Amino acid sequence: MDKKRVCPDCEANEVDLNRREFLRTVGVTAAASTVGLPLFATAREAIAPSKSSPAETAVKALYDTLTDEQKKVVCFDWDYVDPERGLLRTRVSNNWQITKPHIRSNFYTKQQQIIIHDIFRGIINPEWYARFLKQLRDDTGGKPWGAEQSLAIFGQPGSDKFEFVMTGRHMTLRADGNSEAHVAFGGPIFYGHAASDFNEKPGHPGNVFWEQGRRANLVYQMLDGKQQKAALVDKRPRESAVAFRGAQGGFPGIPIAELSKDQKNELQKVLMLMLEPYRKEDQEEALECLRKQGGLDKCSLAFYKDGDIGNDGEWDNWRIEGPAFVWYFRGEPHVHVWVNVADDPSVKTNARG
Repeated sequence: MDKKRVCPDCEANEVDLNRREFLRTVGVTAAASTVGLPLFATAREAIAPSKSSPAETAVKALYDTLTDEQKKVVCFDWDYVDPERGLLRTRVSNNWQITKPHIRSNFYTKQQQIIIHDIFRGIINPEWYARFLKQLRDDTGGKPWGAEQSLAIFGQPGSDKFEFVMTGRHMTLRADGNSEAHVAFGGPIFYGHAASDFNEKPGHPGNVFWEQGRRANLVYQMLDGKQQKAALVDKRPRESAVAFRGAQGGFPGIPIAELSKDQKNELQKVLMLMLEPYRKEDQEEALECLRKQGGLDKCSLAFYKDGDIGNDGEWDNWRIEGPAFVWYFRGEPHVHVWVNVADDPSVKTNARG
């Protein structure tokens, strides 16, 4: 992953973190704590992250630097239930702070901020690093990375049950070392972007995620009249409606099994675009979960008339749904994307809009 990173000087300008100093002060300890695996090792080729994946290795390094007082604020038992928000580890929302301290604050030392930054970089596709930074700047009024994001750690990092969760506006990211064996991404995730305004214009100019929507609309254009009628649904579900409905769920839209080979091939490309922002291990685990359900042929594809920006017939809202697969792209008034993927529809989700 390091081979594709920006230079240290450019990174310091963007994130204002001195990574070389971090490596001098805590890197050796972090590497030793993971049975010799370097903190910033290249990701494994195997499906699903593990305790020794780069992000999870950094989570353990972060945990080892936290004081008792810090742990009281940001660390929780594996199945901690918040009195108001429910099972906190499985919660997902479009704009929320899982804990109060922001990453770029005096609550964390500079060294800890650097480790958190590397956890973030370990979770995402290196080729998407600049785009995620743009999304975060745009969605926080130009503030730097970490200024409005917070985190929590569940369980004991390095053990069989632990999870790091990073939250903020238009972002929920997770690293769990496959603690949840039946769930991709460590649980439900969220991504979004309001590139230039709360109410985006047709075509979503400057939106880093709209290419997914554009390519999905190309699939719609490939459908014949009968297929388009089946795929086009009048009303969107509420945006946090991403709980699994199982094999008998009655999914909206057109069954993907009814598409032609070339239509399926184009939709497969859309699927890979949807997965692209995240690390290879999470991509592979999500695909494996989908395969265990029967693949895209067990899913349906829906486009929604409701929320068509500009009334131009380029559908801003669409959804792929299967027994334990929900990818809900909600592009009006700006992009919100809710993701919930597992290999077992009995997995529960704590989603709140």
